Amino acid sequence: MLFVLDVGNTNTVLGVFGTAETAAADQAAPRYDRLVAHWRVATRQGSTVDEYGVLFRNLFSMASLEASGIHGIVISSVVPPLDPVLRQVCERYFNTKPLLIEPGVKTGMPVHYDNPAEVGADRIVNAVAAFEKYGGPCVIVDFGTATTFDCVSAKGEYLGGVICPGIGISADALFQRTARLPRVEIRKPARVIGTNTVGSLQSGLYYGYLGLVDGILERLLAEMGKETKVLATGGLGPMIGTGSKYIKNVDDFLTLEGLRIIWERNVQKTLSSSASKAVAKPIRGGAANPSDPRSAH
Repeated sequence: MLFVLDVGNTNTVLGVFGTAETAAADQAAPRYDRLVAHWRVATRQGSTVDEYGVLFRNLFSMASLEASGIHGIVISSVVPPLDPVLRQVCERYFNTKPLLIEPGVKTGMPVHYDNPAEVGADRIVNAVAAFEKYGGPCVIVDFGTATTFDCVSAKGEYLGGVICPGIGISADALFQRTARLPRVEIRKPARVIGTNTVGSLQSGLYYGYLGLVDGILERLLAEMGKETKVLATGGLGPMIGTGSKYIKNVDDFLTLEGLRIIWERNVQKTLSSSASKAVAKPIRGGAANPSDPRSAH
């Protein structure tokens, strides 16, 4: 099984992929293409290695999964202080060295950012998954702590995008900066016109944010072309995405799929490299091959 983790500022989404029942026994690497379990938990920077280990083990136990069945782990994180903690969790509780999505990892997608290292790992993971599943050009709207709009060309190139405060941040700011307005649940109201304070707040948050999303998408589509596919993901993707006139697909597990795809590309690369070295390695004690450049050393 493959264990995937998307560590965000507010929530961490986890998933476990299993192999298809029809997987070939002689393939170079297992293809984990069946999501067998997934969870969403709060991201806690103060938690220790053992606290995270117990949490993960308990989640596995509730899903009737064995930690010993994990053969690979891949992590996308936008919370750098947690990276060393999660590395230790993987090694101590799963006996597996994780693959962290960071500069140098093979993604298969050129990044046309002024400084590619500035792009959040989750944004690249989403872009890889979206292009693989839906093709390009496309725009991915990820509703997280921040709402990001990531643009991918028809050739599968990451072009850049837009970053906005998330709707949760907007709601918190409104509550904290006003004396008499209460904190409300973020939800789609039945009517635009609110007849009480809670209804008015919910209407302003939902329809105001929906206007922001569609306004940005309208301008992005004008730059990228009307044939551009638009999809949403993230915790509030289903609620906001279904109200947009531009978002056509809501994919709850896009980031998890992207982690799986990138892990497979890196594992296949490693296995192919190892296989090539094994074939090219000369027989000990045999004559050197004059056509092999290594024979000159």
